[in-house]
Amino acid sequence: MSISWTNPLVEQRADPHLSRVDGRYWFTASVPSYDAIEIRSADSIAGLATATPKVIWRKHDSGPMSYHVWAPELHRIAGRWFVYFAASERGDIWKLRMYVLECSGQDPLRDAWVERGQILTPEEGFSLDATPFEHGGRHYLCWAQKSPPTESNLYLAELANPWTLKSAPVCISRPDLAWERIGFHVNEGPAVLKRHGRVFIAYSAAATDANYCMGLLWADEGANLLDRHSWQKSPLPVFRTNEAAGQFGPGHNSFTTTPDGRTDLIVYHARNYSDIVGDPLNDPNRHARVQALAWRADGFPDFGTPVADGLYTL
Repeated sequence: MSISWTNPLVEQRADPHLSRVDGRYWFTASVPSYDAIEIRSADSIAGLATATPKVIWRKHDSGPMSYHVWAPELHRIAGRWFVYFAASERGDIWKLRMYVLECSGQDPLRDAWVERGQILTPEEGFSLDATPFEHGGRHYLCWAQKSPPTESNLYLAELANPWTLKSAPVCISRPDLAWERIGFHVNEGPAVLKRHGRVFIAYSAAATDANYCMGLLWADEGANLLDRHSWQKSPLPVFRTNEAAGQFGPGHNSFTTTPDGRTDLIVYHARNYSDIVGDPLNDPNRHARVQALAWRADGFPDFGTPVADGLYTL
C-alpha cells in the first residue's frame, strides 16, 4: 500500500523534529518569530500539514529564555514527555543555552508543561541543539557547543536524568573539513539513528544559507560511545543543495519511519531559492520536508538528494 504527502510538508518551520509514538506522528520545529514552542500531531505524515498546532510554551519577557527560541525536539523518555530546546536572553541575544520542559501528564497537547531548567555543562558557553537517545540501557545527550568561541563542536555525555549530565562531555566532532567551514565553522543539529550494528549521527554544517549541508558520524554499536576514538566521520557531505530540484541548504534533520516501520525517513528543512537578502536567520522560508532514506549493501545510509517540491509517494 502506497503512502504520499506533499513537500514541503509544513512551510516556514525550520529545524523540524518528527517522531512516531504509539501510532501517531508528532511534529515540532522553530517558528519564524523564534518566540514560542508549538507541537502538532496526526495519524499520518500527510495529516501533519493540516493539523492544528498547539503552543505549549512562550518565551519569558526578560532574562534566560527570553529570545531566540530555537530547534525544539519532543521526546518520550521512560513514559514521560520532554521538550529540549535552546534559547537566549533579550539583553544578550547570542547567549544560547539548552533547556528542558516536561509535560505534567500524558497528553502533550492538553496537559501543562513544567520548566525543568537549563542543561548545565562543565564549560559554560553557547550551546544548542540537544538531542537525547538511549543505547545499551544508558541514556545519552548529544549537542552542539562553541569551544573555542569561533567554532561549534558536537559533544556527547551520559545523562543522570533527562535534564542533568552524568558524565563529562566528550567532543566527538569538530568542523575541521573545508565544507564544514563555509561562512561559519559549524557542526550542529545532531540526529541519531541506530541501524545495522552501528550508531549513526547525522549533523549539519556551514552557514545557514545555500552552503548548509549534512555530514555523518558513526560508531560500532558495541563501542564505548564516550570514547572519541570510537567515532568516524564521512569526509564528504552526505546531503547537500540540489539546484536541479530547487532545494537549497538542506539540513537540521531528524529521522522517523513509515507507519509500518519498514522504511526510514529523513525530515529536514530547505529553501527553494538560493539568494537571501540580509541575515539568513531572518529569512523565514526554511520549509520542513520528508523523504525516504535508503540503505547501501554495506549497512550505511544513502541520503540521496533533496527531492523537488510537490507530491511525494512511497
